[in-house]
Amino acid sequence: MRKLADIERERAHQDHDSDEQPALPHGAKNYITPAGYARLRNELQQLFDKERPELVKVIAWAASNGDRSENADYIYGKRRLREIDRRIRFLTKRLEVAAVIDPARPGLEQVFFGATVTYCGSNGAERTICIVGEDEADPPRGRISWISPVARALGKAREGDVVTLKTPTGREELEVIAIRYVALT
Repeated sequence: MRKLADIERERAHQDHDSDEQPALPHGAKNYITPAGYARLRNELQQLFDKERPELVKVIAWAASNGDRSENADYIYGKRRLREIDRRIRFLTKRLEVAAVIDPARPGLEQVFFGATVTYCGSNGAERTICIVGEDEADPPRGRISWISPVARALGKAREGDVVTLKTPTGREELEVIAIRYVALT
């Protein structure tokens, strides 16, 4: 029978290998809005300054209690510490390659990063989306990544243009109705 320590070591190795990092195109910058950058930076500060030090204290206390093989505070504390460290590495890497772009830019008439676009699909339904960074994407709120198929199809389009979106079910025509550039929160 395998020891709990061996299982934990194996999980630690697996945890280290799997980063939950959304894929960016090779060599691309991590385009992000100022609000998105602030959210990532604040999360990093919270993890690094508050959560991690508190957890390290709990783990040290649990380790001082003796047998670690059946010590739940120690085992789960170490697991959570690995999760926090993995998230800190992820956030640090993302912020290092971040290119902050303010979407409130006047005078743009084409669809670029940060645009809020209203378009009409082939079925006649209007939809408004905002093109944001990969780390800010939230489709239910209408925020889509700049590398998503819809954003790529709409890229550089102007009001009145009809673009073609390739979907798994075929091609769909999208007509650009309005383009706005406003600050996001």
